[in-house]
Amino acid sequence: MSDIKKEINLVTGSRPFFKGIDRIKYEGPSSDNILSFKHYDENRVVAGKTMKEHLRFSVAYWHSLCGAGQDMFGGDTKDWPWLAASDPMQKARDKMDAAFELITKLGVPFYCFHDFDLVAEGATVAESEKRLTSIVEYAKEKQQASNVGLLWGTANLFSHRRYMNGAATNPEFDIIAQAGAQLKNALDATIALGGAGYVFWGGREGYMSLLNTNMKREQEHLGRFLTMARDYARKNGFKGCFYIEPKPMEPTKHQYDYDASTVLGFLRQYDLLGDFKLNVEVNHATLAGHTFQHDLQVAADANALGSIDANRGDYQNGWDTDEFPMDLFEVTQAMLVILEAGGFTTGGINFDAKLRRNSTEESDLFIAHINGMDTFARSLVVADRILQSSPYRQWRKERYASFDSGEGAKFEAGQLSLEDLKAIAVRNGEITPKSGKQELYESLINKYL
Repeated sequence: MSDIKKEINLVTGSRPFFKGIDRIKYEGPSSDNILSFKHYDENRVVAGKTMKEHLRFSVAYWHSLCGAGQDMFGGDTKDWPWLAASDPMQKARDKMDAAFELITKLGVPFYCFHDFDLVAEGATVAESEKRLTSIVEYAKEKQQASNVGLLWGTANLFSHRRYMNGAATNPEFDIIAQAGAQLKNALDATIALGGAGYVFWGGREGYMSLLNTNMKREQEHLGRFLTMARDYARKNGFKGCFYIEPKPMEPTKHQYDYDASTVLGFLRQYDLLGDFKLNVEVNHATLAGHTFQHDLQVAADANALGSIDANRGDYQNGWDTDEFPMDLFEVTQAMLVILEAGGFTTGGINFDAKLRRNSTEESDLFIAHINGMDTFARSLVVADRILQSSPYRQWRKERYASFDSGEGAKFEAGQLSLEDLKAIAVRNGEITPKSGKQELYESLINKYL
């Protein structure tokens, strides 16, 4: 029996959920096997690292294992067998069995979770902690058997009715205390499982109306909450990175973590930038009126690009559809930023994406992840070729060449006054601006696709 077969058997045991599906293999672009990788060859070396090391893929527990097709207009459409048990602990173990079978057969090195993705919340803080502690022990066994790691953990501080007015930004202190207890338990779980990071997404950290909101006070409470989390985790041995995931709206009218620029300003204001980076999501960036590439570049320029949630929105829908990424042109632009920023260290590419409501077969989970992984693998290769073999970098350098010497260099060094700028303008007279040649840059990406 091969080592891969042994690994899968250790993870799935005698009760596999994805029967008839073996470990997904790389078969190359000419393969007609829908359950194979066409471009993701985990051992292929690109720019000095393997694809597996570059991309650091992760399966999102909430969408892939917990999501059963429900949306705001209808209930479940998928009868996942791992969600059938009525006992919450049995359901949690079934769900984890299915999770690690999926992850191992895909060959993905990481997973991510919210605390109550792993196991249903209990009736009390103590019961919730007991359940989470128990399932974390089971997760340890699964991680050891599969050699799969935890990319990051987080707490669901937005679904329960108590958080309808926010968690850390709630106007009631007793609810902030509840959120703190839940956060502590989620941090403990992440530390116990060796998580490389911990994410904060402020699902309801914002407001629906300013009429009943003290925005300044709420943001100060959020800064205090994050500081307490940082201090607790560091005290208890957490060596990883903290992330904030920007999102502009939905479910609140306005969220305080609106976009990458807003989050960076917040982190600087509360002296958290040394411990926090950004987890940038595609669909969140587009909801904020930006491109994914824009928010990645904002984070990278601040040395705060930590991780990404990979998905895409629907051009015809103005909400967070979380579709699997398939757009090579868009993803290649993202990979250009990621490669030039030095790539991932503690973070990676988490598929915060879900099957469509009418995709109801277990194999659809594999097809979706395979396509997403192939998209990023192909874009990695294209982006590296553009950076190494094309005039892309030189074109950009030449566009700003007037700042590399002479008076332009003095301007960047802060050696000119406003009076100096006027004197230079008078001397030069009217200037004919140079073309930005946007279409040329876009054609370059198309050439290497």
